Amino acid sequence: MRVLLVEDDPRVGELVREVLEAEGYAVDWVTTGEEALGLLATFPYDLAVLDVMLPGMDGFALLRKLRGEQRLPVLMLTARGEVEDRVEGLEAGADDYLPKPFHLKELRARVRALLRRAHGEAQNLVVRGRLTLDLEGRRAYWEGREVSLAGKEYALLAFLALNAGGIYPREVLLEKVWAGEESVDPKVVDVYVYRLRRKLAEDAILTERGRGYRFQG
Repeated sequence: MRVLLVEDDPRVGELVREVLEAEGYAVDWVTTGEEALGLLATFPYDLAVLDVMLPGMDGFALLRKLRGEQRLPVLMLTARGEVEDRVEGLEAGADDYLPKPFHLKELRARVRALLRRAHGEAQNLVVRGRLTLDLEGRRAYWEGREVSLAGKEYALLAFLALNAGGIYPREVLLEKVWAGEESVDPKVVDVYVYRLRRKLAEDAILTERGRGYRFQG
């Protein structure tokens, strides 16, 4: 697979290129939006990794121009991690957003997830905001990073995510996730929700007081 990397910081660019090439991807690295547009008009790419703070045409402007011409997965790489910048990037058409400094394992995981989603393996993937579920492999990815989940943790998360927007009391979750098991304390649901929040984020699953739990990806 061919990846276009647009990054003007030589240290970051070299590091990202080495990591992606070690994963087996062919990487074309340029430092400006204008160079990127030239390559995009010449070669087919499977993924673009764009920095926001570029000389001349910034990453947002490049992304908007790219989206007007073709559709390919785009990962935004930037030191600007504020919510407003993430929202601007996503609204401009970015598929994912990774603020600097980032862990190389997370970069690899996000790239893999975007490429899977774009190349057919997405048939068994369900995306709910920051969460991606691999239904066939029973795997979960939070913000592109695979999360290690026990069987019941995955089952509870999958039920809530697949029914996002619904509010479910303990009794319903016990019936759906712990069906057929006898003498299960209803408070086990609270324990598993706590575990999922620790592994994902505190706001991943909300408590609706007096009503139950609701997934918020």
